[in-house]
Amino acid sequence: MNKNRVVVTGVGCVTPIGGTAEESWKAILASKSGTGRVTEVDPEKFQSKVSAEVKNFNPAQYLPAKQLKKTDRFVQFAIAGSQMAVKDSGLEISKEDTDRCGVLIGSGIGGLHTVEEQHKILLEKGPSRVSPFLIPMMIANMAPGQVAMSLGFRGPNNCVVTACATGSHAIGDAFKIIQRGEANLMVAGGTEACITMLGFGGFDAMKALSTLNDSPEKASRPFDKTRNGFVIGEGCGIIILEELSHALKRNAKIYCEMVGYGMTSDAVHITAPDPEGRGAARCMEIAMRDAKLNPDDIDYINAHGTSTPLNDKVETLAIKKAFSEPIARKLMISSTKSNTGHLLGAAGGVEAVFTALAIQTEIIPPTINYEHPDPECDLDYVPNKPRKKRIRAALSNSLGFGGHNATICFKRFEP
Repeated sequence: MNKNRVVVTGVGCVTPIGGTAEESWKAILASKSGTGRVTEVDPEKFQSKVSAEVKNFNPAQYLPAKQLKKTDRFVQFAIAGSQMAVKDSGLEISKEDTDRCGVLIGSGIGGLHTVEEQHKILLEKGPSRVSPFLIPMMIANMAPGQVAMSLGFRGPNNCVVTACATGSHAIGDAFKIIQRGEANLMVAGGTEACITMLGFGGFDAMKALSTLNDSPEKASRPFDKTRNGFVIGEGCGIIILEELSHALKRNAKIYCEMVGYGMTSDAVHITAPDPEGRGAARCMEIAMRDAKLNPDDIDYINAHGTSTPLNDKVETLAIKKAFSEPIARKLMISSTKSNTGHLLGAAGGVEAVFTALAIQTEIIPPTINYEHPDPECDLDYVPNKPRKKRIRAALSNSLGFGGHNATICFKRFEP
């Protein structure tokens, strides 16, 4: 069966290092960190005192005042990022068949701000004071639902929830929808806002968060020997995926082509990755096979690279398995979580934006805060400074609690 070609024609994001994709990318190339001492919760109550928070976000730029009170922060991020991506794509919605335009955006946790706020009201004031908007504000599918309403898109609409693999799964699923001919265009990615007492407290209790509290801007240090946990972040990353002939017909700019998608399960542990890296390795292999590419066609990997001791070790092992040791040593690999922290369900969306921009600009983003080489993480992680290099094809990895693995593959667009 012939499959439609799919291209990336727009990007949008809200991150701890910038309010737009352009601002975030400039910060990446300047090796800036978006991590700092946590302010959204009381740091004295926790072992970790570090987070990556979105600063100066004004949702009123993207939503009418009446709607603001009925939307959780994670939905506000999604609407903002989607509007930016659509604008960036140059799409004229009035000229589109909106039955053929869809939305596929996921969130790992959903409306945690709303849940905590309304639970407090329930305990203090009773059930009669609970907001009637509690349920539609907290459920994760309201991100794609509300984005579709804001854009008037009536095509395929779905929500992925696979923890930290969410954003990449959403993009991969949207890619397949267009390949099958079920939509001309999809708004796809991930969104998250869970730096709350409960969210922060849950990860802190697991001892998953970095406790490098004395140097918060350096606490996210993927693949570095002294890494001791991830830095929780928030925001969104959205891309516009479009069927090639549809994009060419409207003379859209094209960042890159999406060519492959893989997903697997470790089936090993509720939070820890398979120590042998088998699931992640197979996921990359499936994505490359789907793309009809060989391992030596790949120049760059945007790694999951969370800055936890086990994840970075296992992902390195998985890359060696998927590519074979000699090819793996030629790859350029970086974790942009060193800049943004870990945006959980939004991570794959943000990292897809950065991977598309890396291909378009021919600049490899660095892994910042890389100061102490780890003998168990011994590949080329593009330490501390960006690298000018043409990319033929790239992978972006996401690995989630529950053993969920997702890999998406982009390549330079050739007409």
